[in-house]
Amino acid sequence: MASMEEAFPRGGTEKKTTESKTVKAHEVDNLFETRETVVSKKRKIAQQDEKQKTKQQKVESGDLKLNTAATVEILHLRNLKIGTLMLGCVKEVSDFQAVVGLPSGLVGYLPICNVCDSYTNILNENLDSEDSLKEVVPLPQLLTPGMLIRCVVSSLDSVKEGHISLKVSINPKGVNKVLSSGSLKAGMTLSGCVESVEDHGFLVDIGISGTKAFLPKQSTSSKKDLNVGQYVTILIEEVKNDGRVVRLSQDPQALGKACAETQQGWTLDTLLPGLLIRARIKRVTPHGLIVTYLSSFTGMVDVLHLDEDKASTYNTGDEVLVRVLYVEPSTRHVGLSLRRHLLPPGGAVLDEVSSEQVSKVVQGCKMTALHHRSGALMKMPDGTTVFVHKNLLKEANEEFNPNHLLTQPEHTLRIIDYSPMERMHVGTLRRSTVEIELFRYQDIKVGQIVEGTVMDLQKHGAEVRITNHISGLIPKNHLADVVLNNPEKLFTSGLKVKCRVLSVDAQQKKLYLTRKKALVESTLPLFLSYADAKVGRISHGVIVCVKDFGCIVRFYEDVKGLVPKAELSKEYVTNPEELFFVGQVVQAKVLDCDEEKKMLRLSFRAVTEGDIKEAQIAKFDFVVGKTVEVTVCRKVLDGLEVSIVPEEVPAFIPTVHLSDHVTNCLPLWMVLEEGDAISNIMCLGNTKKKGITLTKKPMLKAFLEDDGIPKNFSDLQVGMQMVGWVKSIMPYGVFVSFPHGFFGLAPKAAMGDRFITDTSTIFDIGQTVVAKVTNLDEKKSRFLVTLRESELSLSEEESQARLIQGLKERKVISEMMTCRGESEVLQQLFALSLGDKLKVTVGDNREDGSVVLTSDQLSEATVLVSKHHTEGVNVSPGCKLTAVILHVDFSKSEVHVSLLPELTGATRKKLEKDSKLTATIQYTDKDFAVISLGDTGHLTIVPTRAHINDILNSKKFLIGSCLNVTVEEPSSEELEGLPLVVCEKRNAMRGTQKQEQSKSKSTNLGEVMTVTVKKVKPMDVLVMLPSGAAGSIHVSQIEESPVVGSFPTSSLNVGSEVVAKVIGGRNTVNGHKFLPISHPNFKVSLPELTLLPSKLNDDKAIDKLNYNPGEEVICFASKFNNKTQFLEVHVKPNVMGTVELLAMINKPSQATHPQTLFKVGQTISAKVVALGTSRPFRLSLSLTGMYKLEQGVITMARIWKIVPRLGLFLQLPFENLGLASVMDLSDAFEDNPLEPYKLGQLVRCYIIGEENGKFNVSLRASRLYKDHNKNLTDPDIQSISDIKEGQIIRGYVTSITDLGIFVRLSRTISGRALFQNATKYFVNDHKTFSEHISMNALLTAKVLSVNTKNEHVNLSLLSMDTGKPDLLPESLKLPLRLTKQEQKQTQERDKKATKRKQVNSESQQQTIKKKNEGPVMGKSTEKQKRKKEKTKTEDNDSGVEVFFREEEETLLRKNQDQVKHKHEAKEPERLQLAVGFPWKSTLCSLTPFAAVDDTHDSSEDEQEATSKPVKTSRKELKQEQQNAEQQLSKLEAELMDPSVRPDSTAAFERLLLSSPDSSLLWLQYMAFHLQATQIEQARTVGERALKTISFREEREKLNVWVAMLNLENMYGTQESLQKVFERAIQYCEPLPVYQQLADIYAKSDKIKEAENLYKSMVKRFKQEKAVYLSYGNFLLRQHQSDAANALLQRALQSLSNKDHVDLIAKYARLEFQYGNAERAKSMFDKVLSTYPKRTDLWSVFIDLMVKHGSQKEVRELFDRVINLSVSVKKIKFFFKRYLEYEKKNGTPETIQVVKKKALEYVESKGAETAS
Repeated sequence: MASMEEAFPRGGTEKKTTESKTVKAHEVDNLFETRETVVSKKRKIAQQDEKQKTKQQKVESGDLKLNTAATVEILHLRNLKIGTLMLGCVKEVSDFQAVVGLPSGLVGYLPICNVCDSYTNILNENLDSEDSLKEVVPLPQLLTPGMLIRCVVSSLDSVKEGHISLKVSINPKGVNKVLSSGSLKAGMTLSGCVESVEDHGFLVDIGISGTKAFLPKQSTSSKKDLNVGQYVTILIEEVKNDGRVVRLSQDPQALGKACAETQQGWTLDTLLPGLLIRARIKRVTPHGLIVTYLSSFTGMVDVLHLDEDKASTYNTGDEVLVRVLYVEPSTRHVGLSLRRHLLPPGGAVLDEVSSEQVSKVVQGCKMTALHHRSGALMKMPDGTTVFVHKNLLKEANEEFNPNHLLTQPEHTLRIIDYSPMERMHVGTLRRSTVEIELFRYQDIKVGQIVEGTVMDLQKHGAEVRITNHISGLIPKNHLADVVLNNPEKLFTSGLKVKCRVLSVDAQQKKLYLTRKKALVESTLPLFLSYADAKVGRISHGVIVCVKDFGCIVRFYEDVKGLVPKAELSKEYVTNPEELFFVGQVVQAKVLDCDEEKKMLRLSFRAVTEGDIKEAQIAKFDFVVGKTVEVTVCRKVLDGLEVSIVPEEVPAFIPTVHLSDHVTNCLPLWMVLEEGDAISNIMCLGNTKKKGITLTKKPMLKAFLEDDGIPKNFSDLQVGMQMVGWVKSIMPYGVFVSFPHGFFGLAPKAAMGDRFITDTSTIFDIGQTVVAKVTNLDEKKSRFLVTLRESELSLSEEESQARLIQGLKERKVISEMMTCRGESEVLQQLFALSLGDKLKVTVGDNREDGSVVLTSDQLSEATVLVSKHHTEGVNVSPGCKLTAVILHVDFSKSEVHVSLLPELTGATRKKLEKDSKLTATIQYTDKDFAVISLGDTGHLTIVPTRAHINDILNSKKFLIGSCLNVTVEEPSSEELEGLPLVVCEKRNAMRGTQKQEQSKSKSTNLGEVMTVTVKKVKPMDVLVMLPSGAAGSIHVSQIEESPVVGSFPTSSLNVGSEVVAKVIGGRNTVNGHKFLPISHPNFKVSLPELTLLPSKLNDDKAIDKLNYNPGEEVICFASKFNNKTQFLEVHVKPNVMGTVELLAMINKPSQATHPQTLFKVGQTISAKVVALGTSRPFRLSLSLTGMYKLEQGVITMARIWKIVPRLGLFLQLPFENLGLASVMDLSDAFEDNPLEPYKLGQLVRCYIIGEENGKFNVSLRASRLYKDHNKNLTDPDIQSISDIKEGQIIRGYVTSITDLGIFVRLSRTISGRALFQNATKYFVNDHKTFSEHISMNALLTAKVLSVNTKNEHVNLSLLSMDTGKPDLLPESLKLPLRLTKQEQKQTQERDKKATKRKQVNSESQQQTIKKKNEGPVMGKSTEKQKRKKEKTKTEDNDSGVEVFFREEEETLLRKNQDQVKHKHEAKEPERLQLAVGFPWKSTLCSLTPFAAVDDTHDSSEDEQEATSKPVKTSRKELKQEQQNAEQQLSKLEAELMDPSVRPDSTAAFERLLLSSPDSSLLWLQYMAFHLQATQIEQARTVGERALKTISFREEREKLNVWVAMLNLENMYGTQESLQKVFERAIQYCEPLPVYQQLADIYAKSDKIKEAENLYKSMVKRFKQEKAVYLSYGNFLLRQHQSDAANALLQRALQSLSNKDHVDLIAKYARLEFQYGNAERAKSMFDKVLSTYPKRTDLWSVFIDLMVKHGSQKEVRELFDRVINLSVSVKKIKFFFKRYLEYEKKNGTPETIQVVKKKALEYVESKGAETAS
């Protein structure tokens, strides 16, 4: 054998001897290593680059030789193979697939066809046949989230963009295929699926051929019925017949303790995931553990499955309990887990399968461990662990660099999933994923604009991919504004589309979009809910229905409204369908809205242009000074019409507001085009006439950023300095506009420091200016301002900033023109810069003295040189010279140059900073001038205005004039390398005056002075300094320790003088605040002062800037922001603070108007919570005395989410989340505990503790209030020790299973009530409880026993224990559950009954014997009594049996005692008949249950006859006989009269004996009971009728079934009606039953039920013509003509051709009666044109036209008929009808016409016969 193997080293089956098996059992490791080495060698041959791995597989003495033993890593998707066995957890279950969480964060998908073979067969049967009797159990009932399942990889298919779709299967034939019948041992745990349901248990498919596995019902975990396909984890209890028969158990305790043992015969080939194994640690590595188990096998535990609490305590040799996670059959790698939730007592169902933090972006995460082969473990700021896979630590196209990751102290990640197998979040560090806005469907908001790519075009619409994770659908009617006949021509795969979200369902992952341009580009407010549809608002919507009464318009989500016919147009609309169509986008105005009823009334006619503009602006939160981004929509003469994004709100930017420089405004307007985006725009004003006005002036924007700018006229103060713009120019001065709608007048004398004669030449309209208030007229709300430079406080830096800003704007203009220009000249001009030299040729001279030059570099542009720049230069035409560029004009394509030798021939010298030079002006315009810096050869640019208000001095800036400048920067980056210089003062005298004024008005830091209070405001006090300048004192700088609740500024009075010290200041123009720390030498324009004694006396006092959480501070209320729900406060002049609403109030009522809780400037005591991140000195504060959440704290919370049967999710202060269980909502439980709560509601709560990053809270009053009454209805149960035996307790139902009814007693404790302890009735099926007890129902229970060890609580719900009514109603008529005492009594009663029967039988024998002997007369009283007893016995035994008494046996048995008393009270009811009536008559003449009035006791008569004989005469005997005959004849007459209706139960019973098969009698009997409102008796009669009527009388039985259906429809429930219906279709022909029920629905106005039933009838009875006729009749009666027409087309496809004519004719007849007469005519015409000889149809058509048509139409129809080519006999018949019609409706003339036509017809026929 050995030689053969060496000669032929091939694979194949190897015969194994007994010795080889023995060796394998003892040396498994060696065999395993040998196989692994062979695999590695093959891999080495295939992949020679893996040398490192091959080295690690070399044999080392005394150590493991496996690659898996040397390196422990997580399970990677790339390593998975088909057939890999894994343990997974069900995360989500839908109708057709389940999402399974797998180890290492992998996700698999379980299709519905991968459950088991039996379940798949049922699915196939239902697909093939609609009438399959096997009910398909939905997948969500087979699998539940959190369930642990054993699965096998079934496919690894590549999908879009290289992603792999991992599909798994739980089919036992795939999971357990490694097992065989012989390998099964008792104690093994397997997985399987229910194959079939038997009487006493279930056959379970365990995937082993030849083995039958049976699971008894009593061995199931829940004692409930399992469904076919149900996944179960079972334990083998017994193996019989060599594994062919296996008995299973589902005992949870036994399954939890079952460990895989060596004696069970587990091998590496048969090892399964989910097994519990005892193992020993063999090696501890940095990446996990290597363990041995089952004596010789080796497995690994990766870092994700180590117990976090014991990760650092594992040692070699320790024994541990592990769970098998996965098994790779080919490589025999085995993954194990030590996580607690997978080990006993858990391991069956996991509690957490998802997390609310998924998709959240978390900053500040720290990397705790990095495993190069697996990934990284991160810690979030809240302590939560996140695993980041190795591939997600880098971008997709980057290389993995671990050193770069380790050097970063913090990381920003996004949580992308939650792995239930590890109970760990999965994250990513990829920037592309972290920065993406739309990660989940929950991130998409309705109405949002999204862009996507068309993936596929289908019949119902286009599928669009938004991101890699999100896709949506554009319905067919939303592909465009109009209906597209051929959408495939427009929509191709890969097309980029812009859409708006119509609706989104995050749970079902359904997204609907629209591409209608009118909706996408709509700037009107969106109606996302009925709350958004305020009266008067206008929005875009889509018409979804057009009817005669108006149009129905749909907006977003499910918001719909009706536009009545009168509101469609200003003109009268006759037919709306002619003006509007389905899918049309319209503008609708809200007339009325009812949010609760969801009713919306709209109007088209009320929409006007003014309303549209107001509606567009209304949705924008306009605030003066708000920064926005816009898109240019249209250019107009005086500005730009723009749209604010993303709100799509229209606005306007005047041309003069594009820049502070007048010369830049028009070029900017010219270069901007439609569609351009402009950023950093600020809101300036909003009026009804002009709408929203925006500005881009830099100085004006800086001024608006200051919080202290005046917003009302009362805020204006004399001396206040503001930035504005010139509104208009008058001869007497200029009007200056300011933000917030102010405008003031600057008189001519106050426009400048020099004398002004003409005001029109000083400023331009829209020019930016700085003004100072000089005079206020409060009565007329007017004020004067001054624009004089000498009276303003302006910074020298402002001039340089304006210069840089202006040059940047000009560069932007040139770049935009160059990019958009198609000619080469713009490209050539853009390449030029100031100071560049050109080779030029002199051309022609112009009249103004300038010379035109030409250059080869500028072939298309015009080069000009002025007269000044040609002095001393020969400019004869044709001369070639060198020129220096001074200015480039892009708008005119002109280049201005200089030919002066001092500029063209000068060499540039190095400039020194602060050097003073004499500059010469070479070129100038209105804003800037080009100067040459002496003989240095440098050119640069300076502003022509020293500051913004400077009046341009044309003499000073003449070309050739000189200026003294100082070099600030030799080469400025802002000026693109040009020198930055500052011009000196104009003259020494003015400079001296300016210096003196600034010196007199300037203030120094630390200076102490006496100031005068000018105005007192809540947050600051305006004062006047000794120099006359204005100053400010912050509210925090008035008192050292202000009293809480006081207003410090109110202690100062206007006009009082106080001593103050300068501590800082703010520049009112630029809007920035400066303090000594950052700007110690800064000269301020508005000083900040302090009155605090501690600072007045200490020169080194510095405000504290570092705060610690919990520290108490004094702050001052500023304003409450309604949008953010934050209170803004001031702590110091440079320290701000915010207080969230939840940390601001103590009662929910205070949240109604939180802005009224604190007044502006009020002193507040607060605690520091944290330092904010938005600004350096912004604090997060709390006003409730609490700065962090901990156990025992009482705080406010906002309801964020309401989860039925769970409780409330709350938003807690400081960005925390909490959960309030339904058991913690109140001290007195209610039936609907969540009903009083609404989303967004504020509540007080008590912090119980923190768990998994969330706080458990309580809303109980006993927790919130210490003095609350201790005698609580439902006390708080905190532990199992709080529950005592015998205690009466209340709780909510959590579930009802085979094990009993589970009741939640507290947040963590639940109790169970067995069924025998739940109700006094005997119940076979626990579903009865589910039908009558709703989930989360409130129940009262008595504690029977408490097991503190296992925390098990047994309860009783019996009324005898709780005093409450029984859980089940008596109407169910369930049998009572007998107690032990009652059982004994029943047995004794049965014994007595047996004895009594024996006595009766003996007495009967004696009676018969005595009868044979003859009666004895005149005996003693004892004999009479004996005879009386004998007579009673005869009556009981010899009377005729009463029919149908079987139905009442149960009732008689229950009321046995009552029956006994009745027997004692009176004689039993027997057949009472007339005297002399023979007992041997037929049964039909008997009357059961009938009590006759003149009934006599026969026993008494007999007794009297026996005691003394009565002698009667012959006459008396004859008279008695005649009376008896009369009574008998009278009774017979009544019985023979059919018109007499029974009026009693006895009468009905008598008639039913004679006619038991008459359904009429039975129905009358039922009606008799219904008249007396005896519903149950009527049902009983109906059931008796169904049992009594012969099975041959099908029609009679059907009548009873119909009556039963009517009965349940009127008096029963939908469930009872459905049960009767299902029984009826089993015992009768289904079609008539269906039709009868449909008629019942229609007659009782249950339109929806009738329509659903008809739809099912059409599916089931496709070939039945009657179904289509009845359905069509129903639709036409409901005025659904279109639906009826569609049904007719469907019927014509389903029915045979021979039925078509009759069907169409009958449909046309129905159309005449209920539908459209014109359509009916066309149907008849179409049929008769095909079958013209069907005279029967012609006759029907004529009848209908006579009834519904006009006389003209009828005559035309008769004329058509009499010209048919049919037999003469038939034509004669129609002529007769024609003549009858004319006699009845016509005139003598029309009658004569018919006769004439008949004569012509006869003559024509005679002629034909003759010929």
